[in-house]
Amino acid sequence: MSERPSIVVLSGRGRHEDPWHDHAATSHALANVLAPVGDVVVRSTLPGVFDLDGVGLLVLNLGRPVPGYVEAQIDGPPEGWERQVDGLVGWARDGGSVLAVHQTALAVPGSDAFGEVLGGRWVEGVSGHPEIGAMRLTLASGTHPVTDRLGGVDAFDERYCGLRVAPTSQVLGWVHDDDGEPHPALWTTQAHGGRTVYSALGHDARSYESPSHQELLVRAVRWLVA
Repeated sequence: MSERPSIVVLSGRGRHEDPWHDHAATSHALANVLAPVGDVVVRSTLPGVFDLDGVGLLVLNLGRPVPGYVEAQIDGPPEGWERQVDGLVGWARDGGSVLAVHQTALAVPGSDAFGEVLGGRWVEGVSGHPEIGAMRLTLASGTHPVTDRLGGVDAFDERYCGLRVAPTSQVLGWVHDDDGEPHPALWTTQAHGGRTVYSALGHDARSYESPSHQELLVRAVRWLVA
């Protein structure tokens, strides 16, 4: 791998977007944060963009549309998208490095293999979030290069609560709901054969203005491509 890794940000479009998340804006913000540590390009999730040859790090900023929304998108039949996702999963299992953020926990809900790559999932009827606002991600200390001595992340963001985390994932950070209950919101996994970091942060571009959030992402990338 080159000294500066090739980083591809996959930005949700069509069946990977919804009316409440501006993936274009957050993907642009992600690209700006990661530019100092790699050569970054942003690709919308349209047919044919999942060619991952030569990619050093894949950043997933995807979502899931509301029922009926996808039918309005002209982005190819479901079978084609299933093959695209299978290719992505195969790439990750073959040692690929993945940074997944926020709504990606809801993406491709019918694929257990995609969930294995993420190391955790949003669960309908269980997961949720309080109203967006100033929040803190409390980090584990002294356990992993991504979080060691960082302390915490303060940002304007949503607090995803009630996510289902695989027992093979290592939880590195928690948010607290309005009752003070801690919920895993940052973890790593290598159980599928590659390396993944998932962060529940990143609802809109304001989150990426946080210096501590930027530092967390840079640390994650450096570990993923090490």
